[in-house]
Amino acid sequence: MAGETTITVVGNLTSDPELRYTQNGLAVANFTVASTPRTFDRQKNEWVDGEPMFLRASVWREFAEHVAASLTKGARVIVRGNLKQRSYETKPDAGGKTEKRTSFELEVDEIGPSLRYATAEVTRTSSSGSRAVGGEQTYKTPEDAARAAQQNQGGQQQGQAAWGQPGRGASNEEPWGSPPPGGTYNDETPF
Repeated sequence: MAGETTITVVGNLTSDPELRYTQNGLAVANFTVASTPRTFDRQKNEWVDGEPMFLRASVWREFAEHVAASLTKGARVIVRGNLKQRSYETKPDAGGKTEKRTSFELEVDEIGPSLRYATAEVTRTSSSGSRAVGGEQTYKTPEDAARAAQQNQGGQQQGQAAWGQPGRGASNEEPWGSPPPGGTYNDETPF
């Protein structure tokens, strides 16, 4: 979306991501990233930590479940997302005064472990079943989509159309496993 402030932060998780579910069943994971700048002090001849920045972040849906299952307290991560500002008023104190406050939060688009000081093993997830997102019914597998299309619309062709036709560059196993319609791959850059 135009006009959003997109940032990338490298830092460490201050605690395990907190996975919760909304009343509608949507998963959300909240966590804090601590990013501490380091500079070299030539007078002391050593690296010195600067003032740490703590940034609250959130991630939604299946992505949230992946984050909660993969990352733990202390993990060094690279996070990219949109910075959001939220203004609010505090509860009245004993004198009835309230204060206006502002907080910044990161709506995460991408997150992953930093491999500078660690190694990671990536595992693709596979789930079965269906879920509704944004008012549309979505399916975890092509077989589920085909089954629903057969039941609801009387034909398997409509269900396959959403997943691509076998032999036309799409496959139930690996979408990149079949050559394109010309029969060969072209290594030339398209632009």
